[in-house]
Amino acid sequence: MAKRGKGLGGGITYRPRISAGLHHESILTCADNSGAKFVMIIGVPSVKSRIRRLASAAVGDKVIVTVKKGTPETRHQIFHAVIVRQRKPFRRADGTWIRFEDNAGVIVTEEGECKGTEIRGPVAKEAAERWPKVAGLSSMII
Repeated sequence: MAKRGKGLGGGITYRPRISAGLHHESILTCADNSGAKFVMIIGVPSVKSRIRRLASAAVGDKVIVTVKKGTPETRHQIFHAVIVRQRKPFRRADGTWIRFEDNAGVIVTEEGECKGTEIRGPVAKEAAERWPKVAGLSSMII
């Protein structure tokens, strides 16, 4: 079933269901040059779930993260991030299965503007379609 909801920070609001591969307290590699190296998911806004069930996120979702490793200015700060890669395989509408080598995210503002000026590595097509500002900075969209 497709997901409809509030457009958190712009982009499209309608997207097909993607297998959620990242849960609460998952560690992501920061794919931009904002100063963070590793971030941890501490929340998934706009996910309505059963009580005591941990929220999960997939490629293209906006999450709340805290920086675990990075520059002293960014460490232990709380930011919003968009997930651009996930290790768990997910199926696209054309029948192909996609799986990336790592879990990665890009730090953004609440409106969806990227904090860094470049994105390292590939970005999933689903994240690029939903977040046009992320797509503009990415060098490779798969």
